[in-house]
Amino acid sequence: MCGIAGILHFDEGKKVDEVTLHGMTNVLSHRGPDGEGYYVAGNIGLGHRRLAVIDLSTGSQPMISKDKTLAVVFNGEIYNYVELRDELRTLGHRFDTASDTEVVLKAYEQWGLGCQEKFNGMWAFAIWNARNRSLFLSRDRLGEKPIHYSVQDGSFIFGSEIKSILAAGGRYRCAHELLHIYVSLGYIPAPYTFYKGIFKLMPGHFLLVKNGRMDDRVYWDLPAISERDMRNDSQRICDEFEEHLRHSVRLRMRSDVPYGAFLSGGLDSSSIVAAMTEVSAMPIETFTIGFAEKAFDERGLAKQVAMHCRTNHHEQVAKPEAFDESLEAILFHFDEPFGDASAIPVGLVSRLARERVTMVLTGDGGDEVLSGYTSYVTEKLTGEYRRVPRMARTALYSAVNFLCSSTRGDMRYKLNRLKRFLHLSGASFQDRFVSKLSLLDPLSIRRLVSIDEPQISIDDYLSDVFGKCKLTDPFYQLMFFNLKVSLPDDMLTKVDRMSMAHSLEARVPFLDHRLVELSYCVDKSIKLPNWERKNLLKRTFGPKLPLSIVKAPKMPFSVPLREWFVQDQFERRLKDLASADFGLDCGVMHNLVNASRSGREDYGDFIWRLFVLKHWHDKRG
Repeated sequence: MCGIAGILHFDEGKKVDEVTLHGMTNVLSHRGPDGEGYYVAGNIGLGHRRLAVIDLSTGSQPMISKDKTLAVVFNGEIYNYVELRDELRTLGHRFDTASDTEVVLKAYEQWGLGCQEKFNGMWAFAIWNARNRSLFLSRDRLGEKPIHYSVQDGSFIFGSEIKSILAAGGRYRCAHELLHIYVSLGYIPAPYTFYKGIFKLMPGHFLLVKNGRMDDRVYWDLPAISERDMRNDSQRICDEFEEHLRHSVRLRMRSDVPYGAFLSGGLDSSSIVAAMTEVSAMPIETFTIGFAEKAFDERGLAKQVAMHCRTNHHEQVAKPEAFDESLEAILFHFDEPFGDASAIPVGLVSRLARERVTMVLTGDGGDEVLSGYTSYVTEKLTGEYRRVPRMARTALYSAVNFLCSSTRGDMRYKLNRLKRFLHLSGASFQDRFVSKLSLLDPLSIRRLVSIDEPQISIDDYLSDVFGKCKLTDPFYQLMFFNLKVSLPDDMLTKVDRMSMAHSLEARVPFLDHRLVELSYCVDKSIKLPNWERKNLLKRTFGPKLPLSIVKAPKMPFSVPLREWFVQDQFERRLKDLASADFGLDCGVMHNLVNASRSGREDYGDFIWRLFVLKHWHDKRG
């Protein structure tokens, strides 16, 4: 796990400035505290910061081929590097290190661009080929590792994080046309960033930069399958799923440094810990973040798993006092507005884990791969509810609406959610989807984004995304979006930035591409039989866990912002937010803050999005 950066001047007579390259690389020191290295040859320069996890003594980068014509900088891990190294040896290659970086280099020598299809892992790498004067950048299939790029004044610039590109100089204006998308999603989806002229390489894509031109290509995508061809051979699916997940965990436990696991107490992370326990001869180090607010606290469940699996367990409680420190960390490490508040506990658990280990396995990706979010149940329930006669639906909505006006506290919040479901059940899938994503109704979102500049609307963006999906059932369209957009641009971005902020490597067994390809082709009747979420995981790994874990209702890994924001210490911050001028309507913000603090509505997570946006603007001056 590392940080990479580089410059390629299109003018071959222009030499790379080493001071600039060093500056681009050094701002990534948190991603690689164990060493740095550089390759400069005329108009090409590559920089690397290293976090040593595999081959601690001889895996330094940039790594150069024996004939000096190839140079690679690599961020990530190739988990099947041992098997690939054996295969390459049979093809005549000799190895001087025990690193997966050398496997990447030799694989490119052997298979060219096809090397990407051989890798099982997470990666972002750049290979300079002096033979044909080309730069080859690749990002892993699901987007676990980031890479950003820009073209400025005849030069191609890239880096693991946006700050690396900013360190190269040049002025980048804010992409205010993305405000509607950010406020709706809480993050900026690829290929966009919140800077005009800086882009994210899409997951499963690679770039070839040659002769002053960029060629963006796809090397992997989700399986092209129709709904009628979805698999429903239940037992065989379970057998394959269990085999793939076991092997995925085993591969991701390859390490030359101490490792552990994030353990939330949910089914996903608990299953990963159970699988690790079967492999490891030593107790697994496990790490949990909890909250004083019981509705958000899974420490009790995590302890049950830790005792059952006999791990060395460590926990910490997140408190409102962590708010300011977490906000500053998020502004620095994400470089652009990122409004998913669960970045706060991910940062805290990463810091806790780094005190004892250098690498962790996580349960991230389970909800996407297994279609396990409650939104899948909601979509199925919507279909059933729409069969109820319209008059009965109208009467029920009126009754719930009346009750909402006469209650407060938790009951009010629950009734509001029911009211929202009843209201949205009559809308189209995309309208329902937009409302759920935005945490606010579409009309209020449009009023909130009052800036005069033209906007890329969330509706247009989603129409473009779903236009690439060949599946028509809302369940499968939701599955497509979660794997293609929210997983890489929200979930994995959060884990990467917050773990690397503490120089901690995070590995995600559920995102082995074999598991993703298998699960994507499984019929929804197998994934969600009789309203039971994560049926595949419960049937395969559930028997290895306490029954309480298998039966526990889903708890999102979120922050009790609603409870925090009603505390006096946040009153001034909320007033400042509601009156601030950063492109959003102050009247709408004022109404949101008042509704949240009075207990009429729960806008805590949405207000966090606005906090991040405001402070990001303040930082830019």
